[in-house]
Amino acid sequence: MDNFREQIKTLSNRVEKLQNSVATEEATKTAIIMPFFQILGYDIFNPDEFTPEFVADVGIKKGEKVDYAIMSDGKPVILIEAKSINEKLENHDSQLFRYFGTTSAKFAILTNGIIYRFYTDLEEQNKMDTFPFFEFNILDLKDSAIQELAKFKKNSFDLEKIFNTASELKYLNKLRNFLNDQWETPTEDFVRFMLSQIYDGVKTKNTIEKFEPIIKKAFKQFINELVNDKLKAALKTTNAEEEVRQEAAAATEAEAPDNKNEPQIVTTEEEIEGYAIVKLLIKDTIPEERIGYRDNLSYFNILVDNNIRKWVCRLGFNQAQKYIQFNDDGRTYVNIDKVSDISLHREKLIEVAKRFV
Repeated sequence: MDNFREQIKTLSNRVEKLQNSVATEEATKTAIIMPFFQILGYDIFNPDEFTPEFVADVGIKKGEKVDYAIMSDGKPVILIEAKSINEKLENHDSQLFRYFGTTSAKFAILTNGIIYRFYTDLEEQNKMDTFPFFEFNILDLKDSAIQELAKFKKNSFDLEKIFNTASELKYLNKLRNFLNDQWETPTEDFVRFMLSQIYDGVKTKNTIEKFEPIIKKAFKQFINELVNDKLKAALKTTNAEEEVRQEAAAATEAEAPDNKNEPQIVTTEEEIEGYAIVKLLIKDTIPEERIGYRDNLSYFNILVDNNIRKWVCRLGFNQAQKYIQFNDDGRTYVNIDKVSDISLHREKLIEVAKRFV
């Protein structure tokens, strides 16, 4: 999966660079669309697997051709209609609609090399839906979309499994699009619905207009806070994992025999001086006997109860620019010019130390 994700990202960068220089439909197919299906694992040079100009007779009209068909056991399973990168896809799905019912294909893709719209026949058998169940934008990569796209890779393609999840995906995408529209510009119906949950008065037009900006603000505030909470939780998890790793590494360093070829940890006079200053600044918050330090190659830890997870700050004195890092929610870094500058951050040190009282 990681390799597939990287290949898609590489193609995304390529499309971004080429989109202003690819002028024709044929150039779009050759430079962008065919490499896309190659990444999905299809042999684009084997007409028995990836058939160009596939004939899909429609009624009395013979010789109608769809740009490509992905074949399996001599039968089409996916029809592909390709347009120029400069063309909008609206109104082009009618061609696929005509072809779909005349073949055994269960899926159809309409693309201009940037947008890929995936269709099937959820609403009426052998009749292509008017709304795609999945849309992929190669210039706006999202992990969830890449995971869905991976289901169409040759080595993992399962027609029935994809079809069974297509309905959920279709309405999930419709709902997401609806919520995105309400995020930008709430409709009167949406505002009226929200008002019915919180406001008992008469929902006049003036009331709706009054509440529209409030509901829009509340909607955005709720989403932003939700995202921030998730980010904070992820950050705490990451930091906890890093501290466990550091604790294990510190224990290994302490137990490992000396190796003259390995860089050795040297605790400097400046680090001891910094430790003494921090200890003095927080001794009224944390008893002195609980305050200690642990040095490593990258920085100097000042901690409580000799517990690597209870570090108050880290001193970085082994490079040209000295710094102090605090164990607050943002893991704040502050550059300092000299060791005595630590005393300028007394309040922050006390604030962090109070976490371990």
